[in-house]
Amino acid sequence: MSDTELDPAFIARQKERLLELRRQLIAVGNAAGRDEQAWQGAAGGEPQDEGDDGDRLAQQANDEAVLAHSEGRLPAIDRALEKIAEGTYGLSDESDEPIPRARLEAVPETIYTIDESEARERNARRGL
Repeated sequence: MSDTELDPAFIARQKERLLELRRQLIAVGNAAGRDEQAWQGAAGGEPQDEGDDGDRLAQQANDEAVLAHSEGRLPAIDRALEKIAEGTYGLSDESDEPIPRARLEAVPETIYTIDESEARERNARRGL
């Protein structure tokens, strides 16, 4: 089997991986939101010392990074699941070129080839 051939068993496994990854990212996002609410509730509007503020700000920054990362991956996961339903999983959304199986195993939500992903990242950095 070539690196671009995707059998039905592989696609079924990928669908399960994507669904589990989606559940995990949502759970992590929910936990980060609960952490933020707990910090706010613990502060209770009373003055805190600088150490408490520093801890809270560090935790808040971490929670925001986790949320941003999770929120950034969810649309890609949803698109990959759509592609499975459409029968186009493993084909690039940009060029219709096959995405190598090894890449799909490493990043199941990918919808672009490596070259396309790198070009998109370069363009994003340049603001294009």
